[in-house]
Amino acid sequence: MTTAETSPQSQSFRFPTIGSDERLCIVIPVYNEQSIIGSVLQKWSQTLDELNIDYTIRPYNDGSKDSSLNIMCDMAKLLPHVDVRDKPNGGHGNTILTGYREAADDGFDWIFQVDSDDEMGPEKFSDLWDKRKDFDFLVGIRDGRIQALPRKIISFVSRCCVKVFYGRATIWDVNTPYRLMRTDAFHDIFKQIPLTTFAPNVILSGMVARSHLRFFETRVPQHDRTTGEVSIKKWKLFKAAARSFAQTISFAIFSRKDPCSPV
Repeated sequence: MTTAETSPQSQSFRFPTIGSDERLCIVIPVYNEQSIIGSVLQKWSQTLDELNIDYTIRPYNDGSKDSSLNIMCDMAKLLPHVDVRDKPNGGHGNTILTGYREAADDGFDWIFQVDSDDEMGPEKFSDLWDKRKDFDFLVGIRDGRIQALPRKIISFVSRCCVKVFYGRATIWDVNTPYRLMRTDAFHDIFKQIPLTTFAPNVILSGMVARSHLRFFETRVPQHDRTTGEVSIKKWKLFKAAARSFAQTISFAIFSRKDPCSPV
């Protein structure tokens, strides 16, 4: 398997002191979300405080061109568990994979990823957290979302791609941005996936099947975006999907041939 590049270290604006029990890291990729990111950080912080979880929220600014970074830094002054990370623009896939690797290297027991658009809120997070003892991978299936036909086709093909190349016992919503992962089960996989991967979450869902990890799925309401806009549309969407399919298949083939390849 081709060796991927070393993960670049993002710049941290805050690193709060946290306890020693099960430690949770929330990875949130952020790109031009100045209208909503403050509210997102506040809602997640409040929910996790109420659940009495030992957590750190790491919003990753992916080279935003608006005021997202400034807003996040201001929120970090008010919310002690928010650890803002800043990095050059590398895309959604690069950003979440960087977050996964850094959280794993920093010794967090659990990693949760959610997007910054507030389409999926913290209301159902406890449904995953309460069942973590019995599973390695717990995900929220996006429920109630209205998809255009092209996105429905891409979702279907992604699911079929994972079933064919990774194993039949697969996740239904393979690219869901609402996933709780046991770090010990994924640490090596994070390092095997190249940082140039467009949709690493799809590959991770595939590796759950191949590695026979224990997984749990539940429906989580997804609301329409109320601010900003989707960054990939029309022709770019199909180009991105083709790239994702090719990378997902390639990883399945080469990781099977050389499963212990270091990255």
